[in-house]
Amino acid sequence: MFIQTESTPNPATLKFLPGQSVLDMGTADFPTADTAQTSPLATRLFAVDGVTGVFFGTDFVTVTKDDAVEWDHVKPALLGAIMEHFQSGDSVMAEDHKATSGHAEHSGEDGEIVGQIKELLDSRVRPAVAQDGGDITFHGFERGVVYLHMQGACAGCPSSTLTLKMGIENLLRHYIPEVTEVRPVA
Repeated sequence: MFIQTESTPNPATLKFLPGQSVLDMGTADFPTADTAQTSPLATRLFAVDGVTGVFFGTDFVTVTKDDAVEWDHVKPALLGAIMEHFQSGDSVMAEDHKATSGHAEHSGEDGEIVGQIKELLDSRVRPAVAQDGGDITFHGFERGVVYLHMQGACAGCPSSTLTLKMGIENLLRHYIPEVTEVRPVA
């Protein structure tokens, strides 16, 4: 098994491409070790010293490390953990895991606008962000402000504010006049 690695715009995050499917659909975000119980692979990766976050896409694994740790020290252990996991035949997610779109539900009078926002995120934004090892999901819409949740390589990325303001905000404002601003949520 050959696992490729790619750098991301976030220097604390590295993207691993195992050359096979990681998730059948959707994404899975594990911002802390405590959230990893639903994934044998995430649990294995958090066992490596210095790992602070794990994120899965359909064909990649993104790992975020502590700033005090160098990639040269943790990358071999992470490659070994990923290889060991896939060769073991264990599942990536626990049996009871349900794949979701990642978007928050929204009910109310702005339903049509929210539907357009989610469609634009799914068709234009999320595929591009996945190339960098992350994901951006809809969190809410209130009085013209779209709230988005940044995951994987996007969370804590130095260029994420620029991506939100110059990229996503401009795109949404262009297609949906009711959108006035985009803000990140934790």
